[in-house]
Amino acid sequence: MTLATSPGDTALVDTPLVDTGLPCGGTGAWVDVCSLTELDLDRGAAVLVDGHQVAVFRLAGTTPADPTAHDEVRAVGNHDPFCGANVIARGLVGSSGERVYVASPMYKHRFDLRTGRCLDDEAVGLPVWPARARDGRVEVLAGARRG
Repeated sequence: MTLATSPGDTALVDTPLVDTGLPCGGTGAWVDVCSLTELDLDRGAAVLVDGHQVAVFRLAGTTPADPTAHDEVRAVGNHDPFCGANVIARGLVGSSGERVYVASPMYKHRFDLRTGRCLDDEAVGLPVWPARARDGRVEVLAGARRG
């Protein structure tokens, strides 16, 4: 997958970034970050929202017969608190019971994609942003970071 990168930001991470153009501080508005079809199922992409690196995931869903099953998206912080690198977008998506998580590619810590909480260390978590798929686009709510 190739997303537009913002010159000067590519040295910050090893994942392509999409710069939303918002200044730090946010607007509290839904920000278009990419096309839904640019996100592979159960894979992440790094985007820059409100000055923060955000890992956006398109989930495969459990009901392929449902036409909206592949429109579920999640957004969490891209910074791995255990290794200190911006790598969460490169993690592997999995599930444990009803929880869908991303496992960091570095030390394999698993983070719940709904809450950001680490499944392996409850005291640690990732920030979470509201995200949605709308009219074939992926949007993240700037200024609504939780955690």
